[in-house]
Amino acid sequence: MSDILIVDDERDIRELISDILQDEGYQTRLAGTSDECMKLVEENPPALMVLDIWLKDSNMDGIDILKTIKRDMPSIPVVIISGHGNIEIAVAAIKQGAYDFIEKPFNIDQLMVVVRRAMEASRLRHENQELKRQDEGSDVMIGSGAAFKALKSNLDKVTKSNGRVMLAGPSGCGKEVAARYIHANSNRVDAPFVSVSAATVEPEQMGQVLFGSEKPDGTVEEGLLERANGGILFFDEIADMPLGTQSKILRVLVDQKFKREGGAQEIHVDVRVISSTTKDLQTEIARGNFREELYHRLNVVPISVPSLEERREDIPELAEYFIEQLNISQGLPLRGLADETCALLQTSLWPGNVRQLKNLLERVLILGENSGDIQPSEVPHGEEPVNDDGRVVLSGSLATLPLREARELFEREYLMTQINRFGGNISKTANFVGMERSALHRKLKSLNVVTSSKSGARVAHVSDDEIEE
Repeated sequence: MSDILIVDDERDIRELISDILQDEGYQTRLAGTSDECMKLVEENPPALMVLDIWLKDSNMDGIDILKTIKRDMPSIPVVIISGHGNIEIAVAAIKQGAYDFIEKPFNIDQLMVVVRRAMEASRLRHENQELKRQDEGSDVMIGSGAAFKALKSNLDKVTKSNGRVMLAGPSGCGKEVAARYIHANSNRVDAPFVSVSAATVEPEQMGQVLFGSEKPDGTVEEGLLERANGGILFFDEIADMPLGTQSKILRVLVDQKFKREGGAQEIHVDVRVISSTTKDLQTEIARGNFREELYHRLNVVPISVPSLEERREDIPELAEYFIEQLNISQGLPLRGLADETCALLQTSLWPGNVRQLKNLLERVLILGENSGDIQPSEVPHGEEPVNDDGRVVLSGSLATLPLREARELFEREYLMTQINRFGGNISKTANFVGMERSALHRKLKSLNVVTSSKSGARVAHVSDDEIEE
């Protein structure tokens, strides 16, 4: 879809339009009848059609072709031209889905303005379709642990409202997936979900990216706010938005209208805003980096997205899902996980969270075997180096302690790791480590290990005080 199809029963007209467009760098194809037109469309759908309303010696007139195109290929913009134009014909064409209407004899400058706008609309629509195809499945929420259930419950409460949501959590924990889940289950599901990372857009470009622009020649570039009209605009890392843009966004949130850069006309939009941050916005406000009023506008419903270490129970499910997706998207081997590998993944540190887990599995599938369960030896080791003979290499601090202190330190860390792995479930932990539940309780008490609630799950930590029975 890169050329313009010109359909007119007058050869001189269609060739004139073609010459003008080719001089501007566009590729064109020509048709003089409805049959020729439909044949060319079926062979290769164009990026744009310039269509005469009256076609002599044809089975279909321009309106009939327009209806067919909009029914079968609605993404193709159609510009209607006619030498017998009147307001009724223009209105009829627009109602049937025409992008614009030009009356013969047309002005070349007017023609080019309409064509440029239509081609830009075609490009943006094509990009949106590609992004939508790439994003399929990205609103899928995977997990069954307590922290995950608490998160999903909070998300379900806000899906049907129009309230602004602030998603807070560490990098890579799945904040955008959570935002897309809200969109997929909201009343705006049929409208766009548009994402912008405030951290990746140059400050001087942020205004144009969000609001669009109008150039002196009449060329219009839509911004993300217009593209998100009716749907959801997701601000990733909102704390990194330039202060000047924060002021403009604040006005948009209040008025739901704005002007494109270089434009005079007010554009009205209906957009629900969801934001995310890895930073403490209260601290950013105190430092003068974030507007307090904007914070209160965006933070209507704050939701915390837990880190992967807070939802270790979900790691086997997440790993299985990622392996399936990598098999579908990249053709990587569809492999299972050995029980020992699951245990290793659940007890590892994940500073990069869910994103790090996915990247690690992709690496293992690319470099590892083509079949069979993934073994622990295929997973890159973190803090516990292992010799070739299988012996664990002790850290310097542990190796210098007396046996009793070293054993106590090891038991404490080991049991805390297992408790956190099983989301604070003492029964599952006891079963895995091979102890009676009551014996495990006594051991935890002797080691001063307590559990407390965090993000909907229970996690273990060391206390100076003994735990209570």
